[in-house]
Amino acid sequence: MNRYLTVFCILVWFSLAASGMPLGSSARTVIPSDIQQIISVDYRALKNSQAAQALKEQVLPPTLKEFEGALKGVGIDPEKDVEQLTFASYRAGKQGVKVVGIAQGQFPTGTVLKKMRLNKIRPLKYRDVNTYPMSGGMQMALLNEDALVFGDLAALKGALDARDGYASALDSNSQMVDMVGSVDSGMVWSVLDQQGTQNMLRSALGDASRLADYETVKKRILGSRYTMNFANGVNFDLDVVTSDSVTAGTLSSLLKAGMLYKKMTATPIEKVALEGVTVNSDSSNLQMHFKSDDKQFQSLLHSDLFAAVSR
Repeated sequence: MNRYLTVFCILVWFSLAASGMPLGSSARTVIPSDIQQIISVDYRALKNSQAAQALKEQVLPPTLKEFEGALKGVGIDPEKDVEQLTFASYRAGKQGVKVVGIAQGQFPTGTVLKKMRLNKIRPLKYRDVNTYPMSGGMQMALLNEDALVFGDLAALKGALDARDGYASALDSNSQMVDMVGSVDSGMVWSVLDQQGTQNMLRSALGDASRLADYETVKKRILGSRYTMNFANGVNFDLDVVTSDSVTAGTLSSLLKAGMLYKKMTATPIEKVALEGVTVNSDSSNLQMHFKSDDKQFQSLLHSDLFAAVSR
């Protein structure tokens, strides 16, 4: 259980690889159904929180830097033009896991296309859609004046296939849709499928994942969802969805025991973080909550521990 806090910090870090506005219809149609994870960030709300901006600057992952840089390269300023940025990782058969990004906002479509023409950038045609090259080997397609989709060419084609009915889209995956509906009012939110959740909990539990209790219940873990909000301090809420109350209760007991053990050997900054964590179960859901004020959270960001887990 020594890695419990590490995994919590990684979850926070990963949430920014990737909003409180719900997914728009354009975004939903280009997300394929075989979803591994959806991560969404409300750019408008984050601008008003010092803690959120500190988190973004401290642990902004390379993937998001690449996506933001690519948008700037085609004349879109993420800070001004983007309202919501969503990333979806999906399984694409033999191609493995692909990641597609969907930006929603008010885009200067005319300016973008003019810049393409001035730079003599010619579009590639995929059925009836023009796709344009971006930096980092990515391609983008303008869905309308409010949304665009981007990723590597294979990921982009998979997204457009879902939109055009050549492959199943998100709305055909009822379990993931239900989880999205319960969290998409958060400033930062994510949903994770069964396999991804099992892997996350295995890392969180550390040595405890080898116990018979975990081996018994892991197949009854169905998925997870989390939100992160900065309106009144920092609030992080994670729900692990299981098939029954016994599974949720068992996982809750395992995590509580691990936290107790960790507190005995924790450094002062780890103790501060762990004191802000509560774990319980409600019906078939395991629930974890972390709360901190802005000042305390920003101190945690500058700790050696946070620096180590956010590289």
